[in-house]
Amino acid sequence: MKIVVLGNQAKAMSNFWRVLIRQMCEAGHDVVCCAPSGDAEANAILTSQGARMRHYALDRKGLNPLHDIRTLTALARLFRDERPDLLFASTIKPVIYGCMAGRLTGVPHIYATITGLGYAFEADSPLKKCVNLLSRLLYRLALSGAEGVFFQNQDDILVFQKAGILDRGARILRARGTGVDTQRFHPTPFPGYSDEGRLTTAPVFLLIARLLEAKGLPEYAEAAQLVKKSYPEARFQILGPYEQGLGSIDKSRMRQWHDSGCIEYLGETRDVRPYIAAAHVMVLPSWREGTPTAIMEGMSMGRAAVVTDVPGCREVVNEGENGFLVPRNNARALAEAMGKFIKQPEIIARMGAAGRERALKEFDAETVAARILNDMHVPVQG
Repeated sequence: MKIVVLGNQAKAMSNFWRVLIRQMCEAGHDVVCCAPSGDAEANAILTSQGARMRHYALDRKGLNPLHDIRTLTALARLFRDERPDLLFASTIKPVIYGCMAGRLTGVPHIYATITGLGYAFEADSPLKKCVNLLSRLLYRLALSGAEGVFFQNQDDILVFQKAGILDRGARILRARGTGVDTQRFHPTPFPGYSDEGRLTTAPVFLLIARLLEAKGLPEYAEAAQLVKKSYPEARFQILGPYEQGLGSIDKSRMRQWHDSGCIEYLGETRDVRPYIAAAHVMVLPSWREGTPTAIMEGMSMGRAAVVTDVPGCREVVNEGENGFLVPRNNARALAEAMGKFIKQPEIIARMGAAGRERALKEFDAETVAARILNDMHVPVQG
């Protein structure tokens, strides 16, 4: 079977879908990974799994319809050339234009993964409302030709159903996000943490995300300032790439947070593991998620988490078990939750161990990938 795996970045594909792609290749399938060009290292990782690479033009964040028509045309041309048996598309534009192109070119089996609702569904301004209406229409056109649609949480399913995007007979599937490679993200000791549960170093809180307002970065910066009033030694870090377009955090704003002494910006990386190992608690005050991969990776490495009580985030953190849930857009509540780990450092290890156990049971990438292949009726024997 020839399978096209379609995404918006080779780096994201290699980080999040590596295990799924490896399982496809090990089963003897011809796997073609399609992503925009320009990332030789990620391409090498994907080809090392046994896949082939194909590139296409994509403006990930832009709203120019001419650019999107170019993407649709490029994908249709690629599919006619490759003649795949199955298309597996993830992220917004690859799902929309990939599924459309697959339908136009007669791809027999089309599957889409909704990894989150993104900017288009934050309809709190006239522009966003227009984008929202257009996105609904495009999603409906695209998904009407899909054999199955994977969702990462129940809330997103309800949003799509209420918006009239899914046909009544649509085959709705569930996946535990992209899963986490629990062997690669293995537990690591806490820095400056004694056997008696005492912290001998400043507590480190780490937020890993693309630099977007919707990831809760402004709330995190405000909460850091609040915590530092009582615990000036506490450290608050951000790791992730800058983004372009509406809703992004620009360099001047990040510099302002850094200069105020509340935030340490660590830049971006291909390997988050050393940064998780150097932290005590993961934080993600996101407005909405599909399933937060960074939090699952932190859990797998034995780190507790503070996240917002929103779709996606509440799927991975149980209140008081492996972390804390806080209201969205509430910096004070976020500060109070982070403060609990400073006041009671003994819960860092306890909640971290609970997170590791949950990652093994529910989010292991090998199991997640095998279930996705089973749901797509992809043979697992070569």
